[in-house]
Amino acid sequence: MPDGEQQFRLPGPTDRLSVMGRTGSGKTHLSSWVLSHTNFTSKPWIVVDYKGDELLNRIEGLVEHSIKSRPPRKAGLYVVHPRPDEENEVEDFLWKVWERGNTGLYFDEAHIAPTKGALQALLTQGRSKRIPMIVVTQRPSWVSRFVFSEADYFSVFHMNDRRDRKTIEEFVPIDLEKPLGEHHSHWFDVKNNSKFYLKPVPDGSTILARFRQRLRGMKGWNGFI
Repeated sequence: MPDGEQQFRLPGPTDRLSVMGRTGSGKTHLSSWVLSHTNFTSKPWIVVDYKGDELLNRIEGLVEHSIKSRPPRKAGLYVVHPRPDEENEVEDFLWKVWERGNTGLYFDEAHIAPTKGALQALLTQGRSKRIPMIVVTQRPSWVSRFVFSEADYFSVFHMNDRRDRKTIEEFVPIDLEKPLGEHHSHWFDVKNNSKFYLKPVPDGSTILARFRQRLRGMKGWNGFI
């Protein structure tokens, strides 16, 4: 996977990862692979999935949760499927996550998410409240700048739009004009100031098998009922 001599690290239990790339670049695939390594066996992780991503929704044991309900307390992996017009419901849900803390959040297509106070609070204060985040977007120029200024890690795939590339280059010291191989990406570890060129992550079946194994190993997890 990593192509380099420096030590490659995945995000830790309070870190936030920003993942960017055009449609079909491989960003959701890598993000799902990272999610499969998170600590959802010891705390709840919630996937906010606007578009109904095929790979994410094939995770065996993933539990559907209503955006209008209170966030889950039990460790495990959950998904909410808000509509783009449910901005108020999403905002209210995110504030409840912020109040409770100790919950992981995965945003697919984050440029659709409301940019009111809750998302900003999660990005700027979530670390102290033990709220790790994976934020995925194909349009960096449309999301809050806190998605980048508060990131501990960046994953950057091919970007079509020059405005999006310019936004990323303000925060990540990489040359986005350099061509990338199919499903290859740049990885930047902010704390260690380390850059990596990543080859494609394992295939979908391998990622899904990892989710299945970890969720089945959780005592009392009811996602398979």
